[in-house]
Amino acid sequence: MIPDLGLPLTPETTTMDGSHLSAPLPLICFSHLPWRGVFQRPQHILSRFRRGGREVIFIEEDRFAEDGVARMATERCAATGVLVATPLLAGDGDRRAALRGLLDGFLAEQGIAAAVGWYYTPMALPWSAHLPFRAVVYDCMDELSAFRFAPAELPRLEAELMQRAEIMFTGGASLFEAKRNSHSNIFCEPSGVDLGHFARARGGITEPADQARFGRPKLGYFGVIDERIDLVMLRDLAALRPDWEFVMVGPLAKITEAELPRAPNLHWLGPKPYGVLPEYLGHWDVALMPFQLNEATRFISPTKAPEYLAGGVPIVSTPIADVVSRWRGVEEVRIAHDAPGFVAAAEALLARGKPAMPSRVEAMLGAMSWDGIVARMGERIEAVVAAHVPVLAG
Repeated sequence: MIPDLGLPLTPETTTMDGSHLSAPLPLICFSHLPWRGVFQRPQHILSRFRRGGREVIFIEEDRFAEDGVARMATERCAATGVLVATPLLAGDGDRRAALRGLLDGFLAEQGIAAAVGWYYTPMALPWSAHLPFRAVVYDCMDELSAFRFAPAELPRLEAELMQRAEIMFTGGASLFEAKRNSHSNIFCEPSGVDLGHFARARGGITEPADQARFGRPKLGYFGVIDERIDLVMLRDLAALRPDWEFVMVGPLAKITEAELPRAPNLHWLGPKPYGVLPEYLGHWDVALMPFQLNEATRFISPTKAPEYLAGGVPIVSTPIADVVSRWRGVEEVRIAHDAPGFVAAAEALLARGKPAMPSRVEAMLGAMSWDGIVARMGERIEAVVAAHVPVLAG
């Protein structure tokens, strides 16, 4: 699912004295999301840091080793150059001590003496907080404590991480407002869009065979399908408009196949590579964001909204706060509260057809480039690194 971004693969030197740096400091990321999954915020940001000449190590959540041999499994992503590391544990025992040992041994093998720590999950803190990072970054992309199966200790660890981090980013405006008083150096950096990639959907692109067999109009969604998606609404939409085709593209997470509603015009196509998403998007008449309104979606800022629009496809969404505020007054983004409202909004968009995106929308999308976002992040991190005096933790 990793796109070919044309990134250099030659590793940078990591021999640094901590004050006169011969190359950008390596970035060591701790994530709750796998690297080879949906290509989203972590992949977009970290791939661009790698392209900018920085070694990037992406440490996934631990797993049990099938062969019983504890180790740090590694693979350099051929498309992006990011080094992906997965802790494999042998079995019972002190998990924290085992992870800390694997991490220390791995960094020693890599010859990394100084680095920037980048966290997407506070759950990695107990076994990584001892590292004397030159700076700690917390990129808070979701309110993880509100998600299904969230660990009970997550809020406590997040508070500790925010205290430790020299700089913090949030993936949306609502999340920023909720966290802004918890950190003194926090910045709102809503997720961006790969304009060139999704603009391919605007014309002349071949439709994938598994979708081409459906009629029109097609209303579609791509992304993770989890507890945030309103499955009841999707069931009702399919029943209200049996003459419309509803296409759902993406992997399941924290829900099962048995929970998915079924209908002749409701199609679950499963996960697709990032590279082919424009091929699906380009043949939709309306794009959908059918999120539930609950604690898990209270602070989300969906990356798919600018991706849909970059592909020239109008949107109907439930009233997610960041969607409402970011796209207020944009005719191509309609808000609906229930299934009948979704139908009415989609009917209005279908009646308009798919005219060219207004210049206002094009300008908004142009300001959401991932390249610009990462450049700003990098400048702010370098300022923190320059001012930081490392302190050893326990």
